[in-house]
Amino acid sequence: MKKSILISILGLIILSFVFSGCTPAAPAAEKDVAKDATQETAAVTLKVGATPVPHAELLEFVKPLLKEQGIELEIVEFTDYVNPNLALDSKELDANFFQHVPYMDTFSKERGIELVSVGKVHVEPLGLYSKKIKTIDELQDKAVIAIPNDPTNEGRALILLDTAGIIKLKDDAGLEATEKDIAENPKNLVFKPIDAAQLPRTLEDVDASIINTNYALEAGLNPVKDSIIIEGSDSPYANIVTARPDNQNDENIKKLIETLQTPEVKDFIEETYKGAVVPAF
Repeated sequence: MKKSILISILGLIILSFVFSGCTPAAPAAEKDVAKDATQETAAVTLKVGATPVPHAELLEFVKPLLKEQGIELEIVEFTDYVNPNLALDSKELDANFFQHVPYMDTFSKERGIELVSVGKVHVEPLGLYSKKIKTIDELQDKAVIAIPNDPTNEGRALILLDTAGIIKLKDDAGLEATEKDIAENPKNLVFKPIDAAQLPRTLEDVDASIINTNYALEAGLNPVKDSIIIEGSDSPYANIVTARPDNQNDENIKKLIETLQTPEVKDFIEETYKGAVVPAF
């Protein structure tokens, strides 16, 4: 009897050691699994520079869509056309969203840097605005027109006036036309190159201003209703997402442009901007 009791006690002691030895292994395994799962679902931060309207607004719209894909979008706003490219080149940004290809190419050549387009998103038609006239026929002789002072948008502004029949450019003027490329100027218009961001502020001082849509929107102008003349939807100046050659094939940047080119974004552009911004995809 005593012997059987002793054996039972010894058995219980052995079993307690066996189970106590196995118990720590299970939590450790679970901990490793949880750790791996956390690593797999950890969001990657994508830092993108943009001008406020409509670029930053579009990025804000896709921000939750990207978060579902494991990408935390960090939007850095700029109010000029120079620093977003310099910040991208110096790797302070992963990408930027504010410009079209002609501007990017000209900027890259002038600054000796390499930038690449990873996809088109929308067109912001360039328009002529005024607080002094209602139609283009009201432009008087020697009227002063403010235009963007960067080479690409200056040429774009002159092409707009050429298309409207207000001036005539030389046949070989190209996309970067300047005042020297004007073959005919029957109204002797005077052009005043101004930094693009400052153009809305010139409306009180000049007869008319040619303003980029993003700056027109920021100034409370409606490009569809307030512009005297405006580019058509077939404009070659589609706004793009820009990256560097070293990261243009990054999967997260690919997801960014894919998300910006979805039907949801197209609907958002059309419903929000009512023709002032046109989808380019």
